[in-house]
Amino acid sequence: MSNTATLEVNGQKHELPLVTGTENEVAIDVKALRGATGGVITIDPGYKNTGSCESGITFLDGEKGILRYRGYSIEDLAEKACFLEVAYLLIFGELPTKEQLDKFYADIKAKSVVDDDVRKIVDAFPKTAHPMGVLSSLTSALTAFNPSSVNVDSEEAMYNSVVKIMGKFPVLVAWTMRKQQGLPLDYGDSNLDYVENVLKMMFKKPNEEYVQNDIIVRALNKLLILHADHEQNCSTSTVRIVGSSHAGLFASLSAGISALWGPLHGGANQAVLEMLEAIKEDGGDTKKYMAKAKDKSDPFRLMGFGHRVYKNFDPRARIIKKAADEVLGDLGVEDPILDIAKGLEQEALTDDYFVQRKLYPNVDFYSGIIYRAMGIPVDMFTVMFALGRLPGWIAQWREMRLRKEPIGRPRQLYIGENLRPFKDIENR
Repeated sequence: MSNTATLEVNGQKHELPLVTGTENEVAIDVKALRGATGGVITIDPGYKNTGSCESGITFLDGEKGILRYRGYSIEDLAEKACFLEVAYLLIFGELPTKEQLDKFYADIKAKSVVDDDVRKIVDAFPKTAHPMGVLSSLTSALTAFNPSSVNVDSEEAMYNSVVKIMGKFPVLVAWTMRKQQGLPLDYGDSNLDYVENVLKMMFKKPNEEYVQNDIIVRALNKLLILHADHEQNCSTSTVRIVGSSHAGLFASLSAGISALWGPLHGGANQAVLEMLEAIKEDGGDTKKYMAKAKDKSDPFRLMGFGHRVYKNFDPRARIIKKAADEVLGDLGVEDPILDIAKGLEQEALTDDYFVQRKLYPNVDFYSGIIYRAMGIPVDMFTVMFALGRLPGWIAQWREMRLRKEPIGRPRQLYIGENLRPFKDIENR
């Protein structure tokens, strides 16, 4: 294959270099296009065909249903690794040795105490505030308590900033939920592992002993791993473009949280539960709603089925379906919402319309079911997504800064008015 692409503009041919990635993906390098053509640019709304960067973190093949972190399959990582191992892998490039992992967690625990003044900020929010708005605000507020910027040329400074946010973020997540529920804020238990501590901080009641459920711990560990990174999605691209201005890590993460909040992104698992609630209110007839989903003239859309990127199947959904079955079986939850979810799942897996179009339940569908069964409020689902995505965002921010990428500055195609004379106000 040629190492260049030829583009003809206004009768002139321009040779553009081809760049090949390690998985044989090919990109046309258009950096010099505007200068060479006297102002011609490419336009790609939503950046569906535009690579914003070169990255060595996550490989995703939507046609084949492949997801890998740093070369490791998501199936192996979800089955054999803990969340902190995966976080270390994403951020620093290799799976940690036992000594590295022990030090990583010890350093995270040492940096996990959140300044008590942050509690005052939490107290200032009404209970009705959306948890994602609270989390984004609290993450941004950490900048005020850690005002020095990260020296990206110092490995030690980078490492310290990583363990600091990895330690404090779960506290903010737990406080966000406990504030909503009127529970006292908890600082956690340093004797527990990372995921166990998250659950205890979220669910410990002040008047009873907390009892750990190992099946819940394993399910959450898998969920966090599955959500840890997903290539250049909306929130990740936001973190990178904000960080490209040399904004600090906490500010960049806060922007990513806000991007994740949207129902077309991280809010998808919340949208699944809201859909299930609506079906329940209408009588709970799953066959009726599957028929509505197949009717192109019906505005109803089945949430949690199919995926924008995965055209065959979502590899994460296969993994988390098993965990969802284990959680529901262990907890023995009697919940009409979960019964409706299981009915829709069975319909979709056997209905020719959905099978032929590969509209299988995706990770958002199963994660929503698990969070519901665990007793996590629906509007906290996206917060849990953010907790899982944290190491991916950190890794992407760190990579972008270490590669010294230029500030993000997309072009546009102007379609507004041409030059017009100014009219005095009495003549308008």
